[in-house]
Amino acid sequence: MKKILFPTDFSSIANNAFVHALGLAKLIRGEIILLHTYELPIIDNQFEPQNYKQIFDSLKLTNFERFKEELPKLRAIAEANHCEHIIMSQILKDGDLMHIIKEVVESEYIDFVVMGTSGASGWKEMFLGTNTGEVISNLRVPVLSIPEGAKYTKLSTFGFTTRFRDKDKEALRRVVKIAKQAGATVKCLYVETKHSDNSQTIYNEWKEAFKEEPVQFFIIPSNDVNSTIEEFIIHQEIDLLCMLTYKRNFFQWLFTTSFTEKMSYHSAIPILVLHE
Repeated sequence: MKKILFPTDFSSIANNAFVHALGLAKLIRGEIILLHTYELPIIDNQFEPQNYKQIFDSLKLTNFERFKEELPKLRAIAEANHCEHIIMSQILKDGDLMHIIKEVVESEYIDFVVMGTSGASGWKEMFLGTNTGEVISNLRVPVLSIPEGAKYTKLSTFGFTTRFRDKDKEALRRVVKIAKQAGATVKCLYVETKHSDNSQTIYNEWKEAFKEEPVQFFIIPSNDVNSTIEEFIIHQEIDLLCMLTYKRNFFQWLFTTSFTEKMSYHSAIPILVLHE
C-alpha cells in the first residue's frame, strides 16, 4: 500500500490540505501518516540540571495532549469526505520540521508528501527558503503543495511543463499513471523560444511514445516563457500543475506580484513537485 506523509500544525490551512491528502489516498489506495512536530526551547543555564527533565517532560506532555485533541477533528474531516476507510497512523516528534520530514520519508518508505502552504508567501517560503528549499529538492518522493484556499475538486486536467529531455519523459510517465487513476487528461507544455534546441523530430518522437495515453502536447512559440505558462495554466483550466525540481527559476517567477494578481481571479491550484 502506498504511504502518504502529511505534516500538520492543525491550522485551517493544514486542515484544508488534509482533504487533498485524503483525496490522493483514495485515488492511489494509500494510507496516511500524520506528522506533528514541535521544538523544545533552549533552557537557560540558570536552571538546575534536575529541572531540565521536568520542563521538557511538561512540554512534551502538552504537545501530546494537543495531538490527542486534534486527531478526532481530522477523523471527522475524513468521515465528512467519505474517507473514513482510509488507514491513518500518527507520529509526534521533537525537532526541526523539514529535518524530520526527510527522516520519516526514509524510515517509513513514504511515497508522497502532502503539505499545506499559506498562499504565495507560503509557497515562496517552502521552495525558495535556503534550508527548506534544499530539503524539498533532496527528497526522493513527490511533494504535493496545497495553497491556502485551494478547494478539493475532481482532478480533470493535469499540467506538465517539459524541455523534452529523457528525464522529463520518465517524469511524464509518472504523472500519466496518476492521471489515469483519476480519469484525467495531461496537458504537456513546451515553450519554444529562439534559443530552443529541440526539433520536430523530437516532438514527433514524444507524441508517438505517448499516443496511447491521455496526453495532449502544446508546443507554443514564444520568447516570454513566464507569460506563456501563466496563460497556459489559466486558459487550459489546469487543476494540478506538475513539474521537476530543476525548474527553480520557475518558482522564482511563480511568486511574482504579476502572477499572484492574475491568479487571484482564479482558483489556486496545487503543485506536484517531482524529483529527478
